[in-house]
Amino acid sequence: MFVFLDFGAGVLALVCLTSAVLWGLAATDQMILHTNQRLLAQAIHRAAAVAGLLFLAIHIWVKVAESHTNAASIAIPFADANQPVLIGLGTIAGYLFVIAAVTGAARSSFASRGNSRWRYRWWRALHVGAYPAWCAALIHGLKAGRAAKVWATYGYIAALAGVAIALWLRLVQRRRQDIDRADGIEVRNPPARSMQEGRTRRADPTVPRPRSAESGRRDSQPLGASRGWDR
Repeated sequence: MFVFLDFGAGVLALVCLTSAVLWGLAATDQMILHTNQRLLAQAIHRAAAVAGLLFLAIHIWVKVAESHTNAASIAIPFADANQPVLIGLGTIAGYLFVIAAVTGAARSSFASRGNSRWRYRWWRALHVGAYPAWCAALIHGLKAGRAAKVWATYGYIAALAGVAIALWLRLVQRRRQDIDRADGIEVRNPPARSMQEGRTRRADPTVPRPRSAESGRRDSQPLGASRGWDR
């Protein structure tokens, strides 16, 4: 089991974290998935993230136990004596994944404190750190340690392509939503424009209309005459 974890804990961590990224992108889809399906995708996203962090902790423990690196390089990026850049990328990826997981768990608390725009932007900036963390984890997994097998390399390429396609679809959807929102604002603005035109019209001199004979006849009748109240 220890040998298996030495070879496979890092791979399993990367697989789970890749699944978390993919399902996180799927949970934001509004063109194909319905509300219940997005909730299910969000649940899978969180479960994959928890599993990925668990395998990441096992991976770190095994590498330190086998003296492939030291505890200082785990806590301090680029502190490894043999491979400072590659091990440092793994350390940074671990920190960013933990931050993304904490902010994901605290999303409800951010939402319950009001719709503050700057608070949501901070949350989004911290949670989106999972993307550069995932890229750094790919480089760390391919180059650090033993040479990757051919199937592992193809798996990494497939994971990169899958995340790139999902991210591209999300950006396309976001752009459509922005265009639709802009069209909606443009449709709702004419009342303000009509008010502005109304102010211009009120500023112009107006000529009173002449009253017609029928209106004069109606005005000359006593109140309630049309309904027989004068009888």
